[in-house]
Amino acid sequence: MNDQARARRLLKSDLRKALAAEEFEIFYQPLFNLTDRAISGFEALLRWHHPERGLVLPAEFIPLAEETELIVPLGEWVLRQACHEAASWPGQQRIAVNISPVQFRSPRLMRCILAALTSSEMPAHRLELEITETVLLSDNSETIDLLHQLRSVGVRISLDDFGTGYSSLGYLRRFPFDKMKIDRSFVRDLGCDEGTMAIVRALINLANSLGMATTAEGVETREQLEWLQKECCTEIQGYIISRPVPHKDIRLLLESDQLRNVA
Repeated sequence: MNDQARARRLLKSDLRKALAAEEFEIFYQPLFNLTDRAISGFEALLRWHHPERGLVLPAEFIPLAEETELIVPLGEWVLRQACHEAASWPGQQRIAVNISPVQFRSPRLMRCILAALTSSEMPAHRLELEITETVLLSDNSETIDLLHQLRSVGVRISLDDFGTGYSSLGYLRRFPFDKMKIDRSFVRDLGCDEGTMAIVRALINLANSLGMATTAEGVETREQLEWLQKECCTEIQGYIISRPVPHKDIRLLLESDQLRNVA
């Protein structure tokens, strides 16, 4: 336990230095529209190139960043960098950026988003912010007001991982989300578990009834893809389309034979 605590302290210390040392990079995983049969956007996924530990994945360092509130400057860097890189893409694909509950409570969030859009000259409708149900737990008017402010400038709002946490249909009534994301924990059992298929079918039907798009995460097989298409899911995301790639590989991915084969 002492060794684990010491390693955790060292990682926190390294995390404080990493942003200034430019050790972070954004990878992008495509969102594939099942109607248009084309990539409709990308999700921005952060990677940390630690000088000694090598590649550190978000599951290891994001909780530490939230504990220390370093997630605020780190999240602001992700917004700026993702908008800047997305503005140079050959199409009009959207860029989806995760906003943590800690970052969402920051009074600087709205100003940071507007600054990122202005400096990159990227239209607001191409930016999609992904929030989890944790953001909505406080159930206060300030949260809903901020979501409406973001929508008023054209930014899209996506509800991430609905059904895996403190799910409430009241969230969907209090704010008109643009999209609902279906967690990979449901998607992996499609085709082999009747209960899971019933839940995913109900989520898709609910979203469609409310005028929301749906994105299924973690799609890896042709069977999962075909089932989701049959049930009128809007988009899929997963290894069957592509693993996350660095910005320099976006153009190659959009022109790849692998993508044409899936389509």
